[in-house]
Amino acid sequence: MRDPTDRGGREPAVRTIEPQIRKIKFRAFDVPVLSVLLVLSPLLLLAVLAGLAACLAFRISPVGALRGTGQLLWALPGTRFEIEEGRTALLVSVR
Repeated sequence: MRDPTDRGGREPAVRTIEPQIRKIKFRAFDVPVLSVLLVLSPLLLLAVLAGLAACLAFRISPVGALRGTGQLLWALPGTRFEIEEGRTALLVSVR
């Protein structure tokens, strides 16, 4: 009886190729907040002025709006945002 694994030295006419799963390497970037604030400070100033104008236009207390923004920023540490789109994944973790 012939061995089924013996091909007589010939390559098979049809070969099954299994796709290899790519190993995804995650890159972590630490962003220094102070440097970003210094670079974006002109835009931050415009945002504060626009927020003040919006508070006055909608008759909202600027102090109350500032307090709410502070509470939102105070609650951010420990927050994780995960976004996946196709082969791209983004994880933002606030420490």
